[in-house]
Amino acid sequence: MSKSLTYTLLFLIMMIWGFNVTAIKVLVDNFAPVTITAFRILVAGIVVMLFLGINKEFHRTNKTQLGYITLGALTGILGHHFFLATGLTMTNASNAGLILGLVPLMTSVFAIIFLGDRLTVLRMIGIILGFSGVAFIVLSGGGNVGSISRGDVNIFLAVVTQAISFIAIKRATESMDSRLITGWMQIIGAFFLFVVSLQLEPRGLASLTTGSPGAWLVFFASAILATALGHMVYNKAIGQIGAGETAIFTNLTPFFSLIGAVVFLGETIAWQQLFGFLFIVMGVVLGTGALDKRKEDQLEAGKSRQVAR
Repeated sequence: MSKSLTYTLLFLIMMIWGFNVTAIKVLVDNFAPVTITAFRILVAGIVVMLFLGINKEFHRTNKTQLGYITLGALTGILGHHFFLATGLTMTNASNAGLILGLVPLMTSVFAIIFLGDRLTVLRMIGIILGFSGVAFIVLSGGGNVGSISRGDVNIFLAVVTQAISFIAIKRATESMDSRLITGWMQIIGAFFLFVVSLQLEPRGLASLTTGSPGAWLVFFASAILATALGHMVYNKAIGQIGAGETAIFTNLTPFFSLIGAVVFLGETIAWQQLFGFLFIVMGVVLGTGALDKRKEDQLEAGKSRQVAR
């Protein structure tokens, strides 16, 4: 796959992921939120496993790998999607999409804490900017500046749990295909979500009989395009152009989340959200080490040219 095609696919995936926040908002408004999320993730996991099976890329896992997968399922699927689904019942899609844009930065923070990544001045500035952007959004989430929306807090917890899962995934990918990790995480995590839904939503299964054809179309589009194919394409891109360059594309997701919320849900954008968006984007670019990596690459290129002379 050429680099230009990879860039094009990443752009499309970021658009799909941004619009997927709106799709999930529609689903949790039409069905029991945790129950429909469990089935959405299960469908995605089945699609991933079928893809790997057809391409004969399915492999057994050992106990260590299964441990990381289970940790990833508990945090990245059960934790992330539980907080995302419940949060979207209490906040709007535009706020959720903006806060979710913090995921790369939060992952970078945990990588510094748990994996020993280097903390530079630029990364520190980026972390401060990113969290300041979220503060703009969360503190205006209740309708008045200074109030805090419980839904926004849940979305932030969704960010935290997903970032933790990425640390587990990073460990697992040292000896295992990332797409297989994704498939197993989704299937195991969907089971955890379903167990939780039985406790929290006694009539959750009954709610599945009330959805309109349009709501079910949104369900399958979200499960297959965003959750299954989207993650497979993203993981493939990481292998081709690197994690740092791929992560930069995630800055497009909050933008498309805003567009989706305005176009499909009729939400209005407040000045706090625009400020938050700008701060989060700047925070992600600086806090993930993208500029540090670019400087290092330029220095290496400069040294290579000097040696060549």
